[in-house]
Amino acid sequence: MRVGLMTREYPPYVYGGAGVHVEYLSRELAKSIEVEVHAWGETPENDSLHDPAPPRMPNLHLHYEQPWPRISKGTDAKFKGALEALSLNLLQNLHLAKLDVIHTHTWYVAMAGFLAKKLYNIPFVLTTHSLEPLRAWKAEQLGTGYALSSWMERTAILDADAIVAVSNGTKADILKAYPEVDPKCIHVIYNGIDLEQYQYTAETSALKKYGVDPERPYVLFVGRITRQKGVTHLVDAIRFLPPGTQVVLCAGAPDTPEIAAEMRAKVEQVRKQTPQSQQAAVKNKTPPGVEPPGHSIATGDPTGTGHNIVWIEQMVTKEEAIQLYSHCAVFCCPSVYEPFGIINLEAMACRAPVVASATGGILEVVVEGKTGHLVPFDAHPETSFPTDPAKFARDLAEKITALLHDPAKAKSMGEAGRRRVEEHFSWTAIAAQTIALYKSLVDRREQGPSGP
Repeated sequence: MRVGLMTREYPPYVYGGAGVHVEYLSRELAKSIEVEVHAWGETPENDSLHDPAPPRMPNLHLHYEQPWPRISKGTDAKFKGALEALSLNLLQNLHLAKLDVIHTHTWYVAMAGFLAKKLYNIPFVLTTHSLEPLRAWKAEQLGTGYALSSWMERTAILDADAIVAVSNGTKADILKAYPEVDPKCIHVIYNGIDLEQYQYTAETSALKKYGVDPERPYVLFVGRITRQKGVTHLVDAIRFLPPGTQVVLCAGAPDTPEIAAEMRAKVEQVRKQTPQSQQAAVKNKTPPGVEPPGHSIATGDPTGTGHNIVWIEQMVTKEEAIQLYSHCAVFCCPSVYEPFGIINLEAMACRAPVVASATGGILEVVVEGKTGHLVPFDAHPETSFPTDPAKFARDLAEKITALLHDPAKAKSMGEAGRRRVEEHFSWTAIAAQTIALYKSLVDRREQGPSGP
């Protein structure tokens, strides 16, 4: 069997959970079947997965395409991203004759699956990592292109032979957003984690590199600067944390200039409120040619009474992220919309206790009182934003503070989190479920309309 995975992100161009999902799923699938990955970006110099020792897998074939230059270079309008995605979907359909199944991830490549089903008469599987109708803030990023991204997702999801939901919460969201979908077509298959790679490490070189004081407890956020990930709500919560709290924001790749400016203003406001806040000696910039560009700055309060903020506004390596997870006192996931939240698996695998929004698929990952705390979240029915942002920020701070004040409890929750990911979220089991779904669709096609 040969499957084509269509994706917006793939190493070395990964900036979110969907890219992480496709990276590890492709590796695991390739242990059993032939896999083609069709991704967005320039072909890297090495056909690696961006690891120090890249795996050479004969069953894994990587193909990179870029949007039409006349679109990319022809306009600066916000809708450019949606037009680029549509052009990429067309290009990805040129050479798919060898495939038995096509499997798309996110709206960016959804139409590639829709078209391949028509052109090559192959089963079409669609994994939804989020849903456009539930992300109204995308209009800020895509402008009028949000209407196009919504049309692409809707057209594809209604035509897919099978829809993979990454959580039961996501399945419920699909049926709410698209009531025409047959519930029997939706299959819940969780995200996973590489348990060998993501585990506690005693190494602290990354902390020293970015200006994190390894002798002081710190709260960690890892994610993009987007409305969805809720990082600005964590920044709002900082002033409610105990004096001297160290907060590490591993946050970059802003969706829009507007949210980038908002984030910067909020961080600077907290720094101004911190007595004697000063820039630490540690300052980093990404090397020339590394994309996306970024930097990190650590500020500290020598009196120990203010809040120390380390903002790592650049992409860190997996090894660096694992170090940051391993030594944090609390990992915080303040997402306002999260179909699954693979970032929580990464933190839990490294034995970090998690404080997260009680929303979406997070409820199926973080266990209240055992692997961390869930913060009550009252979402606005149209925007998905918290109805009372100030209360949400205070509630985040309350749960974080509880763990900062009880290190023994935090450690116990971290250990429980590791056990939970070992028991429920291995990529081996997830790949097996996915292959079983592929086989059922291929068998159905071969049997034809008269088959059972």
